[in-house]
Parts: sequence; structure tokens; C-alpha cells
Amino acid sequence: MRLIDIAGTEPQLVHDAVGGRVWVTDSIAFAGTNQAGDILVTGSHGGASAGEYAASFGVAVVVCNDAGIGKNRAGVAGLAAVAARGIGGIGVSHDTARIGDGTDGWEHGIVSYVNEVAERLGIRVGEPLREQILMLTDRRET
Repeated sequence: MRLIDIAGTEPQLVHDAVGGRVWVTDSIAFAGTNQAGDILVTGSHGGASAGEYAASFGVAVVVCNDAGIGKNRAGVAGLAAVAARGIGGIGVSHDTARIGDGTDGWEHGIVSYVNEVAERLGIRVGEPLREQILMLTDRRET
């Protein structure tokens, strides 16, 4: 088991463009108001608590691990719920990215779930997350 070093847990800015900033963090619990209006890629599961937390500080898009989807779609329940607040919710497959590792999701994640907001933004299931997010920020620039 890896112990968390609190000093290195803050979200890392991985892309900064006119069309949006992209942050990566291992846990949604490390994010906050500095990511308001931005795209946040996390290693967290996409359950209800993760969605509620992301909505509380107003990200534009939140990405979580689908955690295997689970019983009653619990692994993406929070991603579905944030659509009501106009937030794009994206899940990456647990088969392509380690749960709790935001960088792995950013670098290797394949999209397994999108809510209706993310779908309207053009994010597609079955495609690499990073490529789609970069295309999204490019489209938002124009």
C-alpha cells in the first residue's frame, strides 16, 4: 500500500490553452476552487460523493475512473448526477487506468462513460481520453 505524501497531492496543470485548462490529480479530494470552470482529471471513482464534491466548486468537466461501473452503476453515479448542474462527466475504464492514479487516466485512459453534457461536447466512448480532451480545448478556443 502506498502512503500518501500530502505535500505532493495538489492538482497539476497539464494543459493551458485559451479553450481551457486541464488539471490532473490522484484524488478529487485534492481539488478545489482553483479548478472552477476548468477540466479536472482524477483517479477517483465516479460515485455520488465524487460528483457532489466536483459540483461544489464548479468544474466544467470532471473525469473519474469508472471503478468497474459496479452495482446500480455506482461507479459513475456522480458523473451522471453532475449533468444537472451543466458539468460534463466522463469515466475512464478501470481496465485502462489505475484507480487513484490521475496521471495514468490522463495518459492511458479510454473513455467508458459520458454523461449527456460531455456527449454534447463531443466526447465519445471508446476513444483515448487525452486526445479527446485536447480536441475539446482546441474547439473551445475558436
